Amino acid sequence: MSGTAAAHRGANGSGGGVLPAHLRLLSCNILAGGSIRRYREYVTQSWKQVLPARSKRGNLDNFASLLADFDLVGLQEADAGSLRSGFLNQTQYLAEAAGFAYWSHQPNRKVAQFAASSNGLLTRIEPAEVRDYPLPGRIPGRGALWARFGEGEHSLIVVIAHLALGPVARRRQFEFLAELIGQHPNVVLMGDLNCAAASAELKPLLDHTRLTPGPSPLPPTFPSWRPRRAIDHILTTTGLEIEHLWTLQHPVSDHLPLAALIRLPERLRAHA
Repeated sequence: MSGTAAAHRGANGSGGGVLPAHLRLLSCNILAGGSIRRYREYVTQSWKQVLPARSKRGNLDNFASLLADFDLVGLQEADAGSLRSGFLNQTQYLAEAAGFAYWSHQPNRKVAQFAASSNGLLTRIEPAEVRDYPLPGRIPGRGALWARFGEGEHSLIVVIAHLALGPVARRRQFEFLAELIGQHPNVVLMGDLNCAAASAELKPLLDHTRLTPGPSPLPPTFPSWRPRRAIDHILTTTGLEIEHLWTLQHPVSDHLPLAALIRLPERLRAHA
């Protein structure tokens, strides 16, 4: 299984950033900067999905102000530079506004010039490699952004994904991710997985990798104005301990940002 090199900025190509004892991670579906505060706004504010709005830039600025304490951020539904964002690459904008040294993005769904959704990675640690994998599905446009920090079996793999709405498509995508991750001992998978940890379609991923479902109960992230569903996840393999998992009470979109503090084993830090 091979992916293509993802669009990446900030790194000089040498890789090998030093990993700290703890990593502070954040994952969020940012809905292209379009804040939603109640269900009816999916209809009344639907024009924001194809046209630019001043409120989006202010919303992104507020979100960027929350990122100072984080080492690595995974974005879903960031606009890659289309009409609805005022032709702004939102991953790059957030990286620069929040002072991240490195950023990568994976455009995966384009609707003419109106919308260009992407996954995004912001990191203060230089990755050794970043790759772009399309996810299987009847309707194309879902992807996984894969990044490696360090070398070999002592490297840290971080995967950012946004999965399909339907359970059949999600199962195929989880099977793909299971093959991609394999038995690597140090993996973080984060993103909008559109399902709960107990969902049947998630089982192949947990059965065929070292990923665990994480702390229970998971904090709900959707909808942001009245969170009831835990469909955003930060999953880690058994050797990476999640010491704290929480949501930020900032409605940047219809999802709350999900944050985690993870402890890295000494063997991983020594070889990074």
